[in-house]
Amino acid sequence: MKVAVTGATGFVGSRLVERLLAEGNSVVAFTRDRASAERKFSNSPNLEIAVYNPKESGEWQAKISGCDGVVNLAGEPIAENRWTPEIKKSLLESRTLTTQNVVNAIAQSNPKPSVLVNASAIGFYGTSETAAFEESSAAGQDFLAEVCQAWEAEANKVKETGARLVILRIGIVLENGGALGKMLTPFKMFAGGPIGSGKQWFSWIHREDLVNLILKALTDSGMDGTYNATAPNPVKMAELTSALGQVMNRPSWLPVPAFALEALLGDGAIVVLEGQQVLPKLTLSTGFQYQYPTVEQALAAILK
Repeated sequence: MKVAVTGATGFVGSRLVERLLAEGNSVVAFTRDRASAERKFSNSPNLEIAVYNPKESGEWQAKISGCDGVVNLAGEPIAENRWTPEIKKSLLESRTLTTQNVVNAIAQSNPKPSVLVNASAIGFYGTSETAAFEESSAAGQDFLAEVCQAWEAEANKVKETGARLVILRIGIVLENGGALGKMLTPFKMFAGGPIGSGKQWFSWIHREDLVNLILKALTDSGMDGTYNATAPNPVKMAELTSALGQVMNRPSWLPVPAFALEALLGDGAIVVLEGQQVLPKLTLSTGFQYQYPTVEQALAAILK
């Protein structure tokens, strides 16, 4: 199988590329930084590194021709900057324009990829402390929900090419680095605890489970449509930090006040301070088996 991966050097993409190569597949890894990709990936005859600007059409699109599948993971990080009007525009366009260009490339390919696995996010549902969201739940009305709806709308256009489409609404991905990496520092200093009220939902997935789900979506022709890429057991923030403290043998009682995050990230703090309980009903119906169904298992594996 030959697979094109956008966002190939990212937190999820880099592990996906490693797994694809380890399982004997060929990969076209799209990146904005060739040097970064060469550092991340061992030299493999089955790997082609392609430099691209995901927001712009160009020669890179021709490299999708002849691939069996495409995995589109490109998108700028949501919660690393204050949401100025410029940042909001960039967050949106890094998803919609990239997806638009990927879909156009598939349409122009000969032979065409048979499947597009496109990232989305659980921000699609908006936030709530009381509701439980499944794949059939309605979209929210905040900024992130609007971004996800526009993102998915671009991906849906690939159906006109005859390709199968799998959209994965991804939760907070746990592994060394990423969101968890940022949470570890106060725990290492014996100053860890719940962020904000601690009552907000935290819908998560271990990175290895996410990669396994992407691989299944590429090869399982029965998967078609939108699936929640979250573990089957979401937790409240207070439960997460308690489990983190137990695994690290550190106290977990000192809360991180909401205003501290808001001062740093502005509106972007909503990703951590407000959450949603997302259940992978359709994902489970495919027979997908989670390696790490509980947050305790995930944290123990990551921090062992």
